[in-house]
Amino acid sequence: LSEMLLVTANPYDYPFISQGQISVASIDDQEELVATDAAIDTLGFSPDERMGIYKLTGAILHYGNMKFKQKPREEQAEPDGTEEADKAAYLMGLNSADLLKAFCYPRVKVGNEYVMKGQTEDQVHQAVNAIAKSVYEKLFLWMVMRINQQLDTKLPRQHFIGVLDIAGFEIFEFNSFEQLCINFTNEKLQQFFNHHMFVLEQEEYKKEGIEWEFIDFGMDLAACIELIEKPMGIFSILEEECMFPKATDTSFKNKLYDQHLGKSNNFQKPKPAKGKAEAHFSLVHYAGTVDYNISGWLEKNKDPLNETVIGLYQKSSMKILCHLYAG
Repeated sequence: LSEMLLVTANPYDYPFISQGQISVASIDDQEELVATDAAIDTLGFSPDERMGIYKLTGAILHYGNMKFKQKPREEQAEPDGTEEADKAAYLMGLNSADLLKAFCYPRVKVGNEYVMKGQTEDQVHQAVNAIAKSVYEKLFLWMVMRINQQLDTKLPRQHFIGVLDIAGFEIFEFNSFEQLCINFTNEKLQQFFNHHMFVLEQEEYKKEGIEWEFIDFGMDLAACIELIEKPMGIFSILEEECMFPKATDTSFKNKLYDQHLGKSNNFQKPKPAKGKAEAHFSLVHYAGTVDYNISGWLEKNKDPLNETVIGLYQKSSMKILCHLYAG
């Protein structure tokens, strides 16, 4: 596989996968890979699909290493070496020169015409990151869909009780958009878990006449969840701000404060402390209060996809990639 994907065995060669802990004492990566490979077979993926899964994952690693530099005296980026782009393009069934040109000079529609639009080094890096995330997400969702199709049965269902292990809540010195998304997901999982394991379980006990002293688990997570996802919540204000060309981090912060400070107990002003990272608001989550810094959230939320690169994907010689970006 390493040879096929043109990768080394050192995770630190790939920034996309080595920002955090790269090994966990209780997990043997080699064993996990063999198990995953066997599972892909068992679930009926074709050899082509299996290779596609690996190749796209490998290509994403190479995307994280693509380098660009600013042209002297111009607001325009150019490739700084083509080795990584060559590897990524090879794995994705694309032409490397076309891929680099699409990142540096995307074609955009102006009226009825298409024009080449120059990109700065920073814009190209943002575009590479955004599209790498998009490929990973689409591949992941496609696998979930395929697995569900494979496991689907018209036979009567057996219901079962599952236990959910809550993990992944993140409170760092500095918390940004990524932490909010992770913590929001876990807030929803915790709510789901509480409802199913405590509320519905206790109703079952009652139905079955089991002597049971009702316990109110009172961990009502709705207020925090609504604050994040309901209309005029944090995400919807962020979406709205992304529509305004003149919006800034400050205008976003002011809207959040106008809408929620003093009106929602879960939204608070952070308490500044010496040596603490700058924070713009605090959210009271079930697992603790988290201070968030909103710098760059508008950009992170937009993650626009380079249409010219997507056009290349749609004509790729790799069937899976075409399928992921069809229509």
